[in-house]
Amino acid sequence: MLTREGCPESVLAIKDALEALEGRWKLLIMLSLSLGNKRFKQISKEIPGITDKMLSKELKTLETNKLIKRTVYDTFPPTVEYSITPHGKSLEKVLEELYHWGQEHRKQVIGK
Repeated sequence: MLTREGCPESVLAIKDALEALEGRWKLLIMLSLSLGNKRFKQISKEIPGITDKMLSKELKTLETNKLIKRTVYDTFPPTVEYSITPHGKSLEKVLEELYHWGQEHRKQVIGK
């Protein structure tokens, strides 16, 4: 809970969260993976406008922050699959609230 007394701690917590999720792609990647495990190209097709280079970079960052898991299967050629970790699943409420806020924001600003 945010309080005046805990303001420096609150700022630090929000700063950490924003650093883990910063940019225009990470939350969209998390949303894509919230629907199930996916391979690289599946994620790429679900997120219009993201380049393969950017997707690769963002996946690495999400993995570093323990929000997703990269699994390599022993096949030929190797199969790589991405999934959300339990820590990443803790963002489900945030994504849902952001979705609802975005809908309301669109109505307020664009009128649709």
